[in-house]
Amino acid sequence: MMQTNHKPYSTSDYFSIQNEHEFNEMALAAFKYQYGNNEPFRTFCEHLNVGPGSINRIQDIPFLPIEFFKHHPVVSGPGPIEKIFSSSGTTDAAKSKHYLLHEEIYKATLTEGFRRTFGDPSRYSFLALLPGYIEREDSSLIYMVNELMKKSQMKHNAFFMEVNEQLVNAIHYNQQNEVRTVLFGVSFSLVEFAKNPISLERVHLIETGGMKGKMEEITRKELHEIFRKAFKIDEVYSEYGMTELLSQAYSLKNEEFESPPWMQVLFREINDPMSYVPEGRIGGINIIDLANIHSCCFISTQDLGKKTSPNTFEVLGRLDNADIRGCNLLFS
Repeated sequence: MMQTNHKPYSTSDYFSIQNEHEFNEMALAAFKYQYGNNEPFRTFCEHLNVGPGSINRIQDIPFLPIEFFKHHPVVSGPGPIEKIFSSSGTTDAAKSKHYLLHEEIYKATLTEGFRRTFGDPSRYSFLALLPGYIEREDSSLIYMVNELMKKSQMKHNAFFMEVNEQLVNAIHYNQQNEVRTVLFGVSFSLVEFAKNPISLERVHLIETGGMKGKMEEITRKELHEIFRKAFKIDEVYSEYGMTELLSQAYSLKNEEFESPPWMQVLFREINDPMSYVPEGRIGGINIIDLANIHSCCFISTQDLGKKTSPNTFEVLGRLDNADIRGCNLLFS
């Protein structure tokens, strides 16, 4: 396959998507480009006997198993690597690596995704309770929150390793001065915070996941109910993202996520990765992220969920590869 140095669309192009037809056209263009410029993706497609000539709709596109990011440089197109993000995990386990050819794409995408959901980040003070991530210079989550902090025009933007007096004082200061605040928090630390809570009035609490191995797993709905009662707030928000993506989906109510127009979520049959389940049925989560034009836009994750409406979805658990039939689900 002859390579081309010219990507099929720009960041401003996918920001301007207005409908499903425009999304599908860009996704098909992305497939052709990445088939010709991404060796691991092309090899995977060839193994399935799939090429550009056999793709007429996005459902025909093979989705690259997320494990490829642990063992192969998933890169599309030429150019020096500007940044490498790595997933969390134990020191002896293989970690996913996402190679960025252009940092500015991630900066623009994370900012636009936040703006469309919560408004201009310059109007917020950002606090982050993210132990386990702060220590890592290669965390895409820390990079994202730090970039939002840079755009803030407010005081008291800060990271915290634990719930302490400085965090509480920053929250109280913002409340007393009627400063809109976003508190990003890893789930297990927010559970600890909830044992001796304060009121989080005027605070957008955004949990980012992160319970695995720390305490007994519970559903997101149960987790959010703990936070609502403890912090005396009506809504708890969530962020759904991962090392291998450049875009995020946010949940604003009922634990249902909504992705930006350039990101689409499909739900595959557990035992037939090229078939899809209808709305309301549980399946494995496949993601098309058009921001990933320099890596891979088509990713098959290990998460399980279901589509709840044309524009919303739930994340319900993880696929246990050791026993597919007994999928490690947390039902709501």
